[in-house]
Amino acid sequence: MNKVGKKIRLLRHQKGWSQQDVAKKLGISIPAFSKIETGITDLNLSRLIQIAKLFNFTAVQLLSFSETDHVNDYVDGITLIQQKLKEREEEIIRLQKKIIDLYGQLYKD
Repeated sequence: MNKVGKKIRLLRHQKGWSQQDVAKKLGISIPAFSKIETGITDLNLSRLIQIAKLFNFTAVQLLSFSETDHVNDYVDGITLIQQKLKEREEEIIRLQKKIIDLYGQLYKD
């Protein structure tokens, strides 16, 4: 099994997905996905990107991810960033509402 295949298998196990689940999400057969995990089939760039997106990674993250790294650290980091983005979006919406209210008060008189 090659390194990228091992990483993909580890990520799949972390998600609790079967090979069938992932193959279906990728739109390929189970044997085709199995060959990716075992390193029998070399990945092309578009398939690598597709797999990385499936696991909420970039292709670079998937390739640079080492076997000693913890998948949960990456997932937690992504989750934290997504939460911060959501908070910022909510803050922007609050500020936009405040600006609208202020314009309303300004032109109300």
